[in-house]
Amino acid sequence: MRVLPPGARAYILCAVLGALACVLPALLRPGTPWAAVATLGGLYLACELVKVCPPFGERVPEGIGSFFPVVLAAVLLLPPSAAALVAVPGALAGTVVQRPALVRRVWHGAQQALAAWAAGHAHGLLGGPAALGGPGEPGRVADFPYVMLPAAVAAVVFCLVLTALDGGVLATAERRPAATAWRGLLTRSLGPHCVHGLAGLMMAVMWRSPYGLPAALLVLLPMYISCWVFAQYHRERAAHRATIRALVQAVDIKDRYTRGHSERVGQASAMIARELGMAEDRLEVVRIAGILHDVGKLGVPTRILRKDGPLTPEERRIIELHPEYGHEMVRGIGFLGEARAAILHHHERVDGSGYPYGLTGEQIPVLARVVAVADAFDAMTSTRSYSRARPVPTALGELERCAGAQFDPDMVGALVRAIGRHGWCPVVTSDDDLQVIPQAAPASAPASAPVPAPDPTPEPAGPPGPPGLSGLPAQGGGARAHTNIHTHAHTDAEADAETGGAASAAGGTG
Repeated sequence: MRVLPPGARAYILCAVLGALACVLPALLRPGTPWAAVATLGGLYLACELVKVCPPFGERVPEGIGSFFPVVLAAVLLLPPSAAALVAVPGALAGTVVQRPALVRRVWHGAQQALAAWAAGHAHGLLGGPAALGGPGEPGRVADFPYVMLPAAVAAVVFCLVLTALDGGVLATAERRPAATAWRGLLTRSLGPHCVHGLAGLMMAVMWRSPYGLPAALLVLLPMYISCWVFAQYHRERAAHRATIRALVQAVDIKDRYTRGHSERVGQASAMIARELGMAEDRLEVVRIAGILHDVGKLGVPTRILRKDGPLTPEERRIIELHPEYGHEMVRGIGFLGEARAAILHHHERVDGSGYPYGLTGEQIPVLARVVAVADAFDAMTSTRSYSRARPVPTALGELERCAGAQFDPDMVGALVRAIGRHGWCPVVTSDDDLQVIPQAAPASAPASAPVPAPDPTPEPAGPPGPPGLSGLPAQGGGARAHTNIHTHAHTDAEADAETGGAASAAGGTG
């Protein structure tokens, strides 16, 4: 509990107290069908323990949800307070991946108890128990198709309560804006809960049929098939992540000066997208776009990426092809979706002076504008071979200065607000071990000497070009431009971002 904000603690405590109020009638009042409660509660507990301790020793994929058909069967078969009690043991024993585990287990137990209690009342208000056939009416056939209505409403209510509570805990524990905390939760959950509700109805009907409990247990078979299909989905997602990770590692190996850059850009892109209120599924796409934005470097010759000297115009032209290389590499990967466009256009500028197509403003895909800002931010706040990391406020100030010319002002504003609220804690710091910043410039070669520290002042006079991020070596010409190209000919993306695209305008990208 100590790691949670006070608001989240209070929120969880209220949920626990509410759950206790829901289950107390079952514990205090006579007439609770303890045999059914124990059977369903034990069954739900066993289903959850199977995931924790798989019988055949196979690792259960992460993300598999709870066996809600058992809980929903209890909602249809038992009084609301008894159904709430059934949900508690399995919820407490469910799989928890993140810490604090105890708090999460208690939260899940309270959450499911409240949802089961609310769903049970909804089922009762619509005459569900009578339609299903009371326990004192053995052999009575359920009133089909009406019995499906209260069951469906109960499943929807169960889902609504769970998602409402989930959104609340996201808003209080992670301090997400209320407008985004609930976004996407219901749309993702409603379908699976309706399927679980149908399985719960089958189980309840079988339970009340002349065949009783053994027939009801047969419903476990399709339930497990459903979970197996869900597990396949998660395995597929894991394969997608492995594919992305392999591409990123390949880029990192080829361009060792920017290790960790891809993941940090993905992290910053996700922060911008979340601040803009993008849906969760699109947020994941923009994160992937940030991670893969430089995958086209695999198509650039290593001798150019690692060149220890100024780039020729031809070499610079080759480096500027990396967005198109990247787009071609991922063209056939269907799950990337919009990320492909972001990879192709992340070096476009809103004033039209970017590349590869010189798109302007709204012509540039939204995700590309997000990645461009995240790319520039990480380039400035990371230590490179030619410059030390700048403070975050300085980098944000530079982004704001270039908003409207190089960057989309909305994206810059979103990043500023997101970092103001959450801070900047990059998850990858693998380039911290780079010790390639020269301590002093060789007197004999001033034109190619590395820059010892970033210069926050605007660029000195040189060939006119579009406004860029000040404080970093200009690519437009003169000794400083030569210096940057010499020391880091490989970093077209980040140097371009750092210099506000001046490199591109002057024929240099390094």
